[in-house]
Amino acid sequence: MGEQDRGVQAERVAISYWDALGNEVVRYFAANLPDEEIPETVDSPSSGLPAGRDKENPPVVSKTEPYKTHLAYVKERRTEEEAAQLLEDALQQLRERRGTAAKKA
Repeated sequence: MGEQDRGVQAERVAISYWDALGNEVVRYFAANLPDEEIPETVDSPSSGLPAGRDKENPPVVSKTEPYKTHLAYVKERRTEEEAAQLLEDALQQLRERRGTAAKKA
């Protein structure tokens, strides 16, 4: 905002990154930013792949774990017996509520 209003440009440095397909991604950073704060990898907007500073050795795509469903997480935490008991308890509570609701009506 201030730079556009006053016409003063902050000093910046262009850093090039390359993905595994050879696409170049250029990111601009403040010139006074220490090298250790400039990221080693960024995501390439054209391919979605990680892009690194070394053109000859771009980063490899890390293997991601497939999406887990809620059921998969539950099965990690509960045994079949625990799951059956929880289901039975929940059904019993539901039957009790329905039985009580039927008496009131």
